[in-house]
Amino acid sequence: MFAQTQAWLHLRRSRPIRYVAAAVAALFVVSTLYYLELPHFAGAGEDLPHWQPDIPTEYPESDTSSQVWDSRAAQVKQAFRHAYQGYLQYANGYDELRPLTNKGVNNFNGWNVSIYDSLDTMLLMGLWDEFEAALPMIEQADFRQVRHSDGSNAWSRSQYAPFFETVIRYLGGLLAAHALSGEQVLLDRASNLATLLEPVFNTAKGLPKFGVNPNTSAVTPGIGGVLAEIASCQLEWTYVAHATGNKTHYDRVATLINTLADAMEERKGGMFPTQWHLSGGKPTSESRSVGAAADSGHEYLLKQYLLTGKTDIENLEMYLLSMNEVLTRLLYITPNRELLYVTDTYGASFSATHHFEHLACFFPGLLALGAHTLNLTLTDIDPSKLNPEARRQYNLLSKYNLNALHMAAAEGLATSCWLTYADQPSGLGPEVVDMLHEVRRGDKVDRNGKLWIDAVEEWYANGQRGPMPGKGDKTPIPYTVPEKTKAADGPWDYVVRRADYFLRPETIESIYIMWRTTGNPVWRERGWDIFQAIEREAKTASGYASLKKVTQSPAPQSDEQPSYFLAETLKYLYLLFRNEDLVPLDKWVFNTEAHPLPIFTWNEWEKHKFGIRS
Repeated sequence: MFAQTQAWLHLRRSRPIRYVAAAVAALFVVSTLYYLELPHFAGAGEDLPHWQPDIPTEYPESDTSSQVWDSRAAQVKQAFRHAYQGYLQYANGYDELRPLTNKGVNNFNGWNVSIYDSLDTMLLMGLWDEFEAALPMIEQADFRQVRHSDGSNAWSRSQYAPFFETVIRYLGGLLAAHALSGEQVLLDRASNLATLLEPVFNTAKGLPKFGVNPNTSAVTPGIGGVLAEIASCQLEWTYVAHATGNKTHYDRVATLINTLADAMEERKGGMFPTQWHLSGGKPTSESRSVGAAADSGHEYLLKQYLLTGKTDIENLEMYLLSMNEVLTRLLYITPNRELLYVTDTYGASFSATHHFEHLACFFPGLLALGAHTLNLTLTDIDPSKLNPEARRQYNLLSKYNLNALHMAAAEGLATSCWLTYADQPSGLGPEVVDMLHEVRRGDKVDRNGKLWIDAVEEWYANGQRGPMPGKGDKTPIPYTVPEKTKAADGPWDYVVRRADYFLRPETIESIYIMWRTTGNPVWRERGWDIFQAIEREAKTASGYASLKKVTQSPAPQSDEQPSYFLAETLKYLYLLFRNEDLVPLDKWVFNTEAHPLPIFTWNEWEKHKFGIRS
C-alpha cells in the first residue's frame, strides 16, 4: 500500500511497520489524603573517546519529606478545582473562562474545550464526580456546528475548526480519558470527531489543511502549512485506529508519515524546516526551529516510535537525524553565565536569531525522554547516503556517547529555562528572551555566537576542566533591566523581549521529565517554586489569569485562562509532586497537550487488516 522507494539509510526498518511534559502542618496533610487516593492505572554505546558521561545515577535524599510532597500535590489539585469550578460557574457552554470579567469565550469551536482538556487530569487526580458530570455533555455534543462568541478568534468566526488545535485538545483529550477510564462513549466520540476532521487529509500527499468545516466538509484554502500543524496528529490517529480497528483512520496516518519519510529521504538528512507545500509534500523554506510553528512536529517523531512499541523505525530515523542538526546547529551558549539555549535559524547557512522562546522549553524534556527510553546510536546510519552537512553532523557526533550528550543538553537547557523564571520578580518566565551572543576573541568581537558543540569540543581538548559547558551550579540573579532595553548584557546574559506569561506548561513539562529521568530532587523544588509563583501572581477569584509582565510583582493580569493550563500546566505539576509514578514513561506517551496514551504493539490481526508488513 505504500510507495516503494530506495532505502538510503541502513536502519533496521520496514516502512509499513510504523505509524504510526514535614514543613506543612499535619492537619493539612490529613485533610488532603482523601483527595490523593488514586487507582493504579493499567496500560500500557561504546565508551566515550572524548568524555565520560557524568550523569549521576544517585542524588542525595531530598530534605523534603514524602508527606510534604503529598500535601503539595494536594495544593495543585485544589488549584485545578478552583480553576475548573470557576469555568463551570461562569463559562460553561463556552470554551474558556475569562477570569477577570467572569465571562466565557469561544476560541476553539465552541464545544467546551476546557472540559475535554480536563478529562484525564480529573481522572489522574481522582476527581470522579467532576469527570462523571462531564460525560453526558460529551455524549450529546454536536461536533458539526462551530460556535463563536464575542471576542472569538478569526477561525471560530469563519466556521472552520482548526485541525491542529482540535486534534491535540479534543481528540487527544477524548482518547486519553478513554484509555484511563474505559468509558466507551469517549472512544465513540473520538472516532466520530476524527471522521469529521479527515477531509483535511484530501491533498495530493496527505498533508492536512489548516481547518475544516465539520458540517459541510469544506476545507480552508491555501497551499502552505507549518510543520507543527501538519505533523502533530500521528499519535492521535495511530491510537484511534488501534483502539477502534478503523482502517480509514490508519490509512490517513500511514500516508502522512510516508510523505514525511519521503521528504527526509529527498533531503538526505537534517531537520525539517518550518514551512511546507501541502500538495507537493515538501518544505518551502530553510528556516529551522524547535519553537513556534515547529515544536511538536519534532516531538512526534520520537513519540510515534515510542507509542508503537519501538517498531516504527522510520520515525526513529527521522528523530535521530533531526536531533543531530539541533545539537550541532541550533544550540548556543552565552559568554558569562554559560546559559545553554536553543534558537531559530534561517537560510542554508543556519544564521541564528538568538531568540529563546518559552515554547522551546519543552525541548529539554524531549531530549531527556529520548535518552531515557532509547539506546541512542548512529551506527545503523550510512553516512554516504547523507547530504554534506548531515554527514558532517554525523561524523562529529558519532564519536560521542549520545545518551550522555543528549542528557547533558537536556540538563543545560532545562536549567536555562528555569533561570528565566527564577530571575524574574514574579518568579514566572517570559514568552521570549534575546540571548547575549557576542563573544570576544582578542581584540575582535564575534557576533555570530558560540555553538554549544564547539564549546564541548574545546572543553574536551582542554582536559575537561570544570563542569561541561552549560552544566554546573547556577544561581538566579534578580532581573532589574529597564523595561525598554533592547540589547542583552551581563550578568543575566539575556534581555526580555516579550514579558508575557500565558500560563504555559513547557518549562514545567521539562522539569517533570527531568525529575522522572534523573531522580534529582532539585527539579521538584524548582517546580514547587513555580507553582507558588502561579498562586501568588496569577490566581483570581474565579480561576487563574495570564500575565502581561513577568518583570513586575505583582504582575498585571490578562483576562484569559487557556484550557491547556488545566490539561498541561497543573497536570505536570501534580505528577511532579506525587510520590507515586502515575504515568510511567515506559508505558505511556503524552501528546503535545499532555494527554497520555498507552504504549502498544500491533497484533497479528491488526497487521493483516491494516497491511502492516513486519
